[in-house]
Amino acid sequence: MSNIHYRAYTSLGVASLGAVLLAACGGGGSAPDQVSAAAPAAALSAPPVALAGEVGTQAESSARLSLKPSNPLTPAPPLGLPAPIGTTLTTLQLINKSIYQQYNLPLTFGQVFAPGAFPAGSGLVGVYAGAQLPLQVNIKARHPDGSVRHAVITAILPQMAAGQNGTLALNAAAAPPPVAATGPEALLASGFDSTVKLTLAGQLYTASAAELLRSTAYQTWLSGPMVNEWQVSAPFKSAAGVNHPHLSARFAIRSYRSSSDARGKVRVDVTVENNWAYEPAPKTFTYDAEVLIRGKSIYNIAALQHYHHARWRKVFWPELEPSVHIKHDTAYLIASKAVPNYDQSLTISPTALTNMKTTWDAAKPAPMGMAMVDKYMPATGGRPDIGLNHAWGAMYLLSMDERAKEVTVGLSDLSGSWPMHYRDRNTGQPVSIVEYPYVRDVRISSDSYNRALNRWEDMPQCTPAIECKTPYTPETAHHPSFSYLPYLVTGDTYHLDELHFWANWNLINQNPGYRKHATGLVKSHQVRGQAWALRSLTQAAYIAPDDHPLKGYFNKIVDNNVDWFTATYVTANSNQLGFIDNSGFAAVAYTGPGGPKTGMSPWQDDFFTSSIGQAYELGFTKSKTLLDWKARFPVGRLTAPGYCWVDGAVYALSVRATETSPYFTTFGQAWQATFRAADNTDLVNSTGKRYVDQPCASQLQANWRTQLEIDRKSGRTPWLAGEMTGYASSQEGFPANMQPAVAMAASTGIPNARAAWDVFAKRTIKPDYSQRPQFAIVPR
Repeated sequence: MSNIHYRAYTSLGVASLGAVLLAACGGGGSAPDQVSAAAPAAALSAPPVALAGEVGTQAESSARLSLKPSNPLTPAPPLGLPAPIGTTLTTLQLINKSIYQQYNLPLTFGQVFAPGAFPAGSGLVGVYAGAQLPLQVNIKARHPDGSVRHAVITAILPQMAAGQNGTLALNAAAAPPPVAATGPEALLASGFDSTVKLTLAGQLYTASAAELLRSTAYQTWLSGPMVNEWQVSAPFKSAAGVNHPHLSARFAIRSYRSSSDARGKVRVDVTVENNWAYEPAPKTFTYDAEVLIRGKSIYNIAALQHYHHARWRKVFWPELEPSVHIKHDTAYLIASKAVPNYDQSLTISPTALTNMKTTWDAAKPAPMGMAMVDKYMPATGGRPDIGLNHAWGAMYLLSMDERAKEVTVGLSDLSGSWPMHYRDRNTGQPVSIVEYPYVRDVRISSDSYNRALNRWEDMPQCTPAIECKTPYTPETAHHPSFSYLPYLVTGDTYHLDELHFWANWNLINQNPGYRKHATGLVKSHQVRGQAWALRSLTQAAYIAPDDHPLKGYFNKIVDNNVDWFTATYVTANSNQLGFIDNSGFAAVAYTGPGGPKTGMSPWQDDFFTSSIGQAYELGFTKSKTLLDWKARFPVGRLTAPGYCWVDGAVYALSVRATETSPYFTTFGQAWQATFRAADNTDLVNSTGKRYVDQPCASQLQANWRTQLEIDRKSGRTPWLAGEMTGYASSQEGFPANMQPAVAMAASTGIPNARAAWDVFAKRTIKPDYSQRPQFAIVPR
């Protein structure tokens, strides 16, 4: 956090009810992957079986064939129970976007499953248009009980009529037998190649997918009878064979087979990076780029400024791209707990969807671009990119609208533009705080000097600094969840990598000592930064493939943080109200009626509670103790004696009488101390009546507030009885910020948790979440 931003953060005061009412919103053990598949069409010949773990050929352990279900559309059992053969686990809606009939349509998508629903040793078969449809299921992650958590699924539709809509059911089936591992030899023999050319300062640099597939050890991401995906990467080379020190290319080559042709469609996924963590003299490079497939130029961009520690991605289909919109089952995604419990009674506004698409198109998103997200993340104020998911992702989840999906996935593509991608050349992964416990993205004093190894571990800086100027300023306290949802529904590794980069950056941008070096604590961030860092870390740990080198890394860091927060706040009983206090970051930093450093921000604390609630829903069961303790705070602000729930979402809350006083032990004390004048006298309006004497949520209280607005000539519309403080009608107001915390708390079972939700749900003024539903989360 910059010094400027820190001063802005800490100088905000509680002062008086007027300040509270008018303040601007500041918140705003792993087995190898398996492959299961339904019985392929007769024309698909099974290649010979390869051994699992063969270097450079097969990342998965086997491919499997599912047996026919007894009943294609038998309703599924309750979530969490193994589905008998023939029952439907979930469905997807397939929409032909083309005005033409399409044939041999390859579809690949990501799918999460509830714990226990897709057990180990079983398979899946598709049912489409009343007939069985073979599936290739590449299992990526499993729940602790061995059941499938996340898989990348492929189907090939024989045909779709123009404008046709259809339902694809994923049905439980018997465990399939293993089938073949396939390398890229046949594709290469057909003459395939994809080349990226960069012309930089008059010199040509190239990278060839075919050359890399032939000469280097590739990674296999998808393997089976329908599709294989092989991934390779290398630095760009000059004509003299000299590697560029900073720029590198990554290719993900996806090769389909169809029932009518041994070689089906090919998808080419290209990423260009300027990401090496410890390469000296980082800078922005300007170049012309060209992508060729089979010798044909298919993409050109001139004078592209490629920012330091950033990357860009483009996906190409040399043949006709399949034009199908895949709609996941929102209810199933939510019930699986992979995503929060967004209010499914909402209908997303058609106008909001149209406006979103118009804004996206107008931004003309391109490599190194960014659309819709604030380019200066430290900026304060409510905005749609903040939350467990950003507003556009929540709109997508609740509508499954094609436009919302385009924006959600597109923003993840563009998230590579931010200058915070640090890849370790030795491992190919984001730089590890275990390997480099003193790593930091800047050098400040001797914080990044590793005395045990006698080396500096901070990132090399630009000299001169102008060489690294970019239009983007990332910040932990305001970083969105760009890539979790896109990876969940697509299974594309670009999004997985982005998720890992952002989660990891929240660690390496801290003082190494504050994070306790390799322990990876996030306690030195602002409270909202702690919330969003934990959100990103838990999402990364939950969805990472079981055989991914960062799976255990992120799980351990999440575990370390849960242990620290639990010991520091719950076990040590740091305060009675359940808020994040000064045991970590200087959370109690606001000036209130009692003086400096007597207040804290409930809305930031609510972000933290919602993040811990999501961690528990994602299966980090150790977090339940912390969640129960944290749930006290939103529950108490809505139900505790002596605290008026209308002020439950106040901008800042006084939690001690003076800077040296102990924290209050009751919510009533906090409320009374907050709603005083700036000089710590009684808060009165022109009638002489005290605010704290007005009956809570009454018309008398509303009248008192309205009179104060008249006294101050604010021009505000009259207050309503039961209208909450803090921009109650705003989708990013403080009551909206509070809602996910209250919803998560309601499911904990602590005293008054459900009552708190009932109070909150009956408030007079509510946001129109049909426009921006990122905080529209309700109890399970």
